[in-house]
Amino acid sequence: MYELKTKETDNSVIEFIEAVENPKKREDAYKLLDIFKETTGFEAKMWGPSIIGFGSYHYKYESGHEGDAPLVGFSPRKAKISLYFAPGEKNENNC
Repeated sequence: MYELKTKETDNSVIEFIEAVENPKKREDAYKLLDIFKETTGFEAKMWGPSIIGFGSYHYKYESGHEGDAPLVGFSPRKAKISLYFAPGEKNENNC
């Protein structure tokens, strides 16, 4: 059975950011940490080995595959910083 790689962990967000090699990217990560925390009202949690996430939601595909993911998050990758946002809820008003 498939096991999700991206799941909430107890790893330290601060330790992860401190391990970012590029000083500018580390500084940007701290800025994003403050922005996301203030905007969402959620505490930062590590999701998998490299995503800093805020809040969570449960998803389930038609195939039956399901899991949890952060509502929003970011990851200071080597090349660029990746941003993550949960999809909107589907309802009759969505196109």
